Amino acid sequence: MRKPRRPDPEVHETDYRVPAALGTAAWVVALIVLLAMGDALPDSERWWIGVCVTGIALGVFGFLYIPYLLRKRGETVEHAAERVEGRSETP
Repeated sequence: MRKPRRPDPEVHETDYRVPAALGTAAWVVALIVLLAMGDALPDSERWWIGVCVTGIALGVFGFLYIPYLLRKRGETVEHAAERVEGRSETP
């Protein structure tokens, strides 16, 4: 016999920009280390510089996009709640 499924835990909203900022900072540190190596970095490994720049660009995009995404998500929830309230008021 199967056990009944426990209810999902409550969702705890956090500031999602913090991990985006930390990840971007890590890519910045990695880029600085690679650039500081200068000629000691073999030509076959120089592609890592592009990876770091891409990581920084995606991190900045995410950091700037997260507030927009959360705002839109909140608006969608509000609109859905208004539609549900509007339906319950009609006889």
